[in-house]
Amino acid sequence: MTGSCLCGAVRFEIGVTSGSFELCHCNRCRKVSGSAFMVGLAVPRNSFQWATSTDSIMAFEVPFLNEPPEYKTFFCKTCGSPAPDPESNTDMVEISAGLLDGDPGVALDKHIIVELKASWHDITDELCQMNAEAFRKHRGKL
Repeated sequence: MTGSCLCGAVRFEIGVTSGSFELCHCNRCRKVSGSAFMVGLAVPRNSFQWATSTDSIMAFEVPFLNEPPEYKTFFCKTCGSPAPDPESNTDMVEISAGLLDGDPGVALDKHIIVELKASWHDITDELCQMNAEAFRKHRGKL
């Protein structure tokens, strides 16, 4: 499967999509996405490769607001689309699902940080809902 930013300067390919597929309702992800939530797909690092240089990717790091964690977001410097972290060395690569050019072949599995969801949005599906504390515990087990 392939993915890209709006202008095509950032392109990547993924093989296996076996990670989590979640909707984050935190206020930072809402600001970055411009929507009620950010839809993110995690894919194994060994299943991800860049199809272009990462020179078009810029980062914006939000300083600690009231408490950790920090928040760092990546985007194409030409069109502003979100982009995967070009310098991450974690086992999983987080991808904004809107960048995908096709069906990832996995279903959404959860809503996270639901206590910060937009007041004007109702969660109406049957997916698992996790608050920040439950999500941190879940991530610690992965």
